[in-house]
Amino acid sequence: MSQIAISLKQPWATLLVHGLKTIEVRRWPTPRRGRILIHAARVPDARKEAWQHVPSHLQEAAKIGGGIIGAASLVECVSYADMAKFLTDRAKHLNEDSWFEPKLFGFVFEQPEALPFRRYSGWFKFFEVEVAAEPVTP
Repeated sequence: MSQIAISLKQPWATLLVHGLKTIEVRRWPTPRRGRILIHAARVPDARKEAWQHVPSHLQEAAKIGGGIIGAASLVECVSYADMAKFLTDRAKHLNEDSWFEPKLFGFVFEQPEALPFRRYSGWFKFFEVEVAAEPVTP
């Protein structure tokens, strides 16, 4: 059995699974909806602006990379064709104004959940993750 996952650099992955970030910005749109596993990439975001969003109680969690750390429901994909819309959602995606470029897309997530860390190789777009089947109770 498999589930779909998306990889985010840290600290963004931790911020998303703990509900502090609800929109992930990408350069490509998606029609995909539903429960998505959140993968923390092995290589973190080196920009200090990214790490300024991490509260002290999540500092250690945000250092974990190279595996699945949570899940959330992807409910919408919004278009950021102009700076005004991008700035309207800034509190949800946490990106700096200077990171804007035309034709960005925001993947809107709800119902985030932190899960026990599971080492797994990631990918730069959506990818399948093999998961153990739940035991069947008679």
